[in-house]
Amino acid sequence: MGLRERRKYDREFKIETVRLITEGGRKVSEIARDFGIHEAVLRRWKQQYGEDALHAFPGKGNLKPADAEYRRLLKENADLKEERDILKKALAIFSKHPK
Repeated sequence: MGLRERRKYDREFKIETVRLITEGGRKVSEIARDFGIHEAVLRRWKQQYGEDALHAFPGKGNLKPADAEYRRLLKENADLKEERDILKKALAIFSKHPK
């Protein structure tokens, strides 16, 4: 028994199938049967497209602009905390009075 390879669909294909459902007036079950895609997958695509049509389906490894900015800010915050901690330690070392 071999494992089935997971099918990959590009952004344009996903958008067009969602448009067939939303603008074409076709049922999810009908599109799923015609293209051989599970209904749950089509419903998820429809939901994602409905939430943010402009940035839906960014692709593997790519983030939506808001998510990329959030990730960048988290990294910047971690870097600043690390720099602050280093400066605190340096201040503690240099402010000791020799006896």
